[in-house]
Amino acid sequence: MAVLLLEDVDADDVGTVGGKAASLGELIGAGLPVPPGFAVTAGTYRTFIEEAGIDDELFEAVDVDPEDSAALREAEERAEELILGTPFPEPVREEILDRYRAMGEDGEEAFVAVRSSATAEDLPDSSFAGQQETFLNVREEDLLRRVKECWASLFTQRAIYYRQQRGFPHSEVDIAVVVQRMVDAEKSGVMFTSHPSTGEPQVTIEAAWGLGEAVVSGTVSPDNYVYDRERGAVDQVTVADKKVEMVKDAETGETVQLDVEEERRHERVLSDAEIGDLVELGERVESHYGAPQDVEWAIYDGEIYMLQSRPITTIREDAGGEAGADEAGTGGETPRKSTAGDASSGQPGAASVPNGGEEEDVLVDGLGASPGVVSGAVRIVHKLDHLDQVQEGDVMVTEMTMPDMVPAMKRAAGIVTDEGGMTSHAAIISRELGVPAVVGTGNGTRVLEDGQQVTLDGDKGTIRAGESESAEPGEEFEPVEAARPETPVKPMTATEVKVNVSIPEAAERAAATGADGVGLLRIEHMVLSLGKTPEKYIADHGARAYQDELIEGVRRVADEFYPRPVRVRTIDAPTDEFRELEGGEGEPAEHNPMLGWRGIRRSLDKPEPFRQELAAFARLYDMGYDNLEVMFPLVNDAADVAGITAHMREAGIDPETHRWGVMVETPASALQIEELANAGIDFASFGTNDLTQYTLAVDRNNEHVADRFDELHPAVLRLIGDTIETCRELGVDTSICGQAGSKPEMVEFLVEKGVSSISANIDAVRDVQHEVKRTEQRLLLDSVR
Repeated sequence: MAVLLLEDVDADDVGTVGGKAASLGELIGAGLPVPPGFAVTAGTYRTFIEEAGIDDELFEAVDVDPEDSAALREAEERAEELILGTPFPEPVREEILDRYRAMGEDGEEAFVAVRSSATAEDLPDSSFAGQQETFLNVREEDLLRRVKECWASLFTQRAIYYRQQRGFPHSEVDIAVVVQRMVDAEKSGVMFTSHPSTGEPQVTIEAAWGLGEAVVSGTVSPDNYVYDRERGAVDQVTVADKKVEMVKDAETGETVQLDVEEERRHERVLSDAEIGDLVELGERVESHYGAPQDVEWAIYDGEIYMLQSRPITTIREDAGGEAGADEAGTGGETPRKSTAGDASSGQPGAASVPNGGEEEDVLVDGLGASPGVVSGAVRIVHKLDHLDQVQEGDVMVTEMTMPDMVPAMKRAAGIVTDEGGMTSHAAIISRELGVPAVVGTGNGTRVLEDGQQVTLDGDKGTIRAGESESAEPGEEFEPVEAARPETPVKPMTATEVKVNVSIPEAAERAAATGADGVGLLRIEHMVLSLGKTPEKYIADHGARAYQDELIEGVRRVADEFYPRPVRVRTIDAPTDEFRELEGGEGEPAEHNPMLGWRGIRRSLDKPEPFRQELAAFARLYDMGYDNLEVMFPLVNDAADVAGITAHMREAGIDPETHRWGVMVETPASALQIEELANAGIDFASFGTNDLTQYTLAVDRNNEHVADRFDELHPAVLRLIGDTIETCRELGVDTSICGQAGSKPEMVEFLVEKGVSSISANIDAVRDVQHEVKRTEQRLLLDSVR
């Protein structure tokens, strides 16, 4: 049979109807309130692709490198073409429609939800939830197309990536589809029957008006209720501002988003009695399965319906310790060996040309952005489609790098860009990966030829013809060993020395430096590497999936450093970077994006992605990551801070109990630091890259004025010094996470002023540790003398 009623299946039928349908059938069998429906079996999907003869081509199309973003996109598109372009066998078509028509009442068509139910989904040790599709308020004319779209969603980019990361062969994962009567929910949401990290007897409920899709997709910020099962009482209530709700349009039957009336926006969705009823049902579900559950629910006309239940997969085996290291992962390719040893990054300015008769060999020059000398074959990358041409040991040459290029950058022996300065994406990521790089050449993609053998000098900023005897392009090294301090014990300093991390792949190498924590973890690189704007990603995959991506990246770093603190900065990408992504067509074309719509001003103006960032942090706190500190970029004044704290509370993060702070990146924030401190911040961290450009009117990504970019300019130092002094008086910690924190002159200045911590680039941590100790000892001797 192509179709099975939900009431006829149970937990033993996962292989037949998938995890979602099996769970619903199990709930029905346990006497729990579940809307009626049926499942189009996984065998029907398998028969469909095999009898149509598209199975081999389908699995071959999705067998791609999961780190290759372009290949993932092509795989998704080809899989969708194959499945949607193949017609239904007539007997299957009729069986599905007959079962659907039987759900109608009084001669009217039923409104149904069509949800995917993968056979590897919602298993006890691995949650694939949110990776396939859900369609609401579907009727007969769209039903068959929605079923095939659910099948095709088995091969979205994220699903392909996730399965390959978890070792699930594509050919062994089938997909069923649940067709279930819609509940015209008046209120709905999600419930965790136990603490999602520790497993403690604490129920957490999120609730909003209307259909639950608004909560799951992140369209609305829901109320949050915490119930202590041991005490049998509601422990905490957070009422959110629920601006919108999703409901069924009475005329068209389509799901629409409506504004919530003013009086209901700030009203509690759930009464204590309803919370009690939900908790009772949740405990029954948990007891039935013998494991904590993540439950989706809805309430209509006073009745509660269970829409879905799956095991919580984030509970740690050691309830009192860290999350398992294998969950966070420490993968990533090893960078190439540099022959430059511990050389520091090149300084901004025109690259020097080598002496000794080598000048005629220099093909192009620019800024030495990441140290080291390597030789390799040139690979010109004009489009993302060309990334797969970059092989191990090649020198990647492109106009400018983007987050989607990180997998290729990890393979490359060296990086060359036409555009960008010492703080560009290419410069920052190359330094963290330990890959030599020259940026801002102006003409590298035009002068260098594909396949040409060259030697890149990341110290001098040159690319010469031919192969260098001193370069070692083929030798790899263990990045952790290369970063670990050679001395048995790192220098003990009163001033903490932390490390900057841009991508999770660098976490292990960064932790091995012996740094006192992470002074800056940039979240935008995690977001931009998804290939879609946050809004587009949330629309396509749901808010939960977006949160999961952030959580996975942040956890990877937090696990490596625990219990050392990790400061995570919310998104600070300029509009030109968003415009390169899918969904970026609507981004404004700004004359100078560095001065435009970015940082906290964007987050407060367009709050939905910002809310999901904060929701991810709230979940991380619930998982036990008490070493996380949230940092907000490009804050100007106390009004910005007021907006931040309002959103934090709405997300369930108490600003009084969690450490958080702001970036001091503008003269405005430096001059108003007293107001910011009085508004409740715990720390202020100098972003010297931006503070310098805004103080000196120098675009930090413009190679034409790179020689005028000076973080040690007296005006910049005065702003920093005065800010530190005020913060010390008010009990607010200060830090620096800009690139200048790696410079000895800046280190000496900061320690003398009394900065709380200095965060340096990975390759400079050891030098900064010694420089801090040297300065502290000198100050101590001066005071004694």
